Amino acid sequence: MAEIIHLVRHGRHALLGRTLCGRMDGVTLDEVGCSQMARCATNLSPRPSLIQSSPQRRCMQSASILAAHFRLPIEIAPAVDELDYGEWTGRAFEELCQDPQWSRWNKRRGSARPPGGESMRSLQNRVVNHLEQLRNDPIAGTVIVVSHAEPIRAALLHYARIRLDDFLSIEIDPSSVSTLSTYRSGLRITGINQQVPA
Repeated sequence: MAEIIHLVRHGRHALLGRTLCGRMDGVTLDEVGCSQMARCATNLSPRPSLIQSSPQRRCMQSASILAAHFRLPIEIAPAVDELDYGEWTGRAFEELCQDPQWSRWNKRRGSARPPGGESMRSLQNRVVNHLEQLRNDPIAGTVIVVSHAEPIRAALLHYARIRLDDFLSIEIDPSSVSTLSTYRSGLRITGINQQVPA
């Protein structure tokens, strides 16, 4: 079984903090993001036996940098894809802040959902189910899963037994590493939002 699962958020991109990218096409790492992931690769240990990635381009780029360092292939894992933000995909945060639905969504993550999109509960279920499958997978050792802030946050909220409505209690920065370790009782959090040294 997987003994350690590192949840790695993709590196920085030019739209970070300005646009709700979600599953938007063509979002790629910038130069800083590539450097972040290169440093992340040198700080991850022990050596992984498997690298998985969200199908989004910024995650695939990030995973490719890790995979080149560890000389491993990348396995695409749709279960750790970004939240589907529906009609909000590609909108500026400045614009969203004026939308009452956006405000309601951020107060009630456990019950609200983006218009035409996916609920946080649904996201949490698919990510946690995937991690539990990894935990029981015959592949031993360490697994790296490259994903996005919301899927990683949703998983950590589950294992920390924190309500989805309190999602802001967990911060997930670009290129950060959050770690789950396997114990007899199941997966436990052993690191959250660990930063890559500058």
